[in-house]
Amino acid sequence: MVDASIAKQLVEAIIANLPEPVPGRRPVHTIGIGVKGEFVASDVARTYCIAEHFKGQTIPASVRFSNGLGGLEQHDGWSDVRGMAVRFHLPDETASDLIATTLGEFFVRTVDDFFKFSEVAKREPYERRRWWQKLGDLLQLKVPRRDPYPNETQSVDAGALRYANQHRFAQLGIFQVGLIGAPVSYARASYHAVHTFWVTAPDGIRRPVRFSWQPVAGVRNTELKKAEVPRDKYLFEELKNRLRRWPARFMLMMTIGEADDALDDPTKPWPGTRIRVAMGTLTLTEVPEAAEDQEAAGERISFNPCRLAPGIEVSKDPILEARLGAYEVSREMRGGCPFRWRPDDAK
Repeated sequence: MVDASIAKQLVEAIIANLPEPVPGRRPVHTIGIGVKGEFVASDVARTYCIAEHFKGQTIPASVRFSNGLGGLEQHDGWSDVRGMAVRFHLPDETASDLIATTLGEFFVRTVDDFFKFSEVAKREPYERRRWWQKLGDLLQLKVPRRDPYPNETQSVDAGALRYANQHRFAQLGIFQVGLIGAPVSYARASYHAVHTFWVTAPDGIRRPVRFSWQPVAGVRNTELKKAEVPRDKYLFEELKNRLRRWPARFMLMMTIGEADDALDDPTKPWPGTRIRVAMGTLTLTEVPEAAEDQEAAGERISFNPCRLAPGIEVSKDPILEARLGAYEVSREMRGGCPFRWRPDDAK
């Protein structure tokens, strides 16, 4: 875990780039919705990991879907990284969390990288790029900046693109952000945990792995010119209506790393030839309607990627290690449940 003062500086760097303060709320992934669900592991999962939620019994789950941008403006139809945070409520009244986003790889390797990135990637007035400038970007193998959305006056990606052009390790993650689009539903996007974790099998073998959630309904993005839904707000109602009709399901996929893979660098992808194991199915059943129930289902819960059941361990990824302290600082600022989860913390 990084020094507490560094963790606070990380959160302050994020808050400094918000369009306006959001006291009592998360500084990023501010807009979110809580969902109830349950997880059932596959038959093979227990042979790879001894964690309680991989033993095959039905495990209650709390899920929070979110938009990535910080602040209180929703903008569902904008291209943005979406989040999916899952808490597995274990039989012994402890918990294990898994935090994932639609970003396949991260854009910085270390805490120092993040501070340098935050100095560059600040909001700035939007400048529409002409067609010949976009063509020039493509010829230089750069991702061209998109045109602003209606009423979008500040760019959140111009500085990030400049950073990517100067730092090769950041290019994959930042280019993905620029092209990621907007899903038709939170239930129609794939989500990636990006970091490496270590899992322990019943025979004691430890394996490096990366987790992702794949929607059973398939991945589908909107086409802004053809979308029949409002661009600013539609994801909450779509999910509520979807779950009133039938449950939505995700498969938890676990990719097993090999010796030559980047185990402590979330900016580097693993080869597509790696073994993938279907670890179980998450079934989303209900969006709590009452405000107090929604608060308990998502807003009060403080998910943390380092809250893990025995059998799953963090890697030496410096960004993953830093997130433990940074999430705790954010939690303290908004009064969320503490890291050492107890059954009454989410009530």
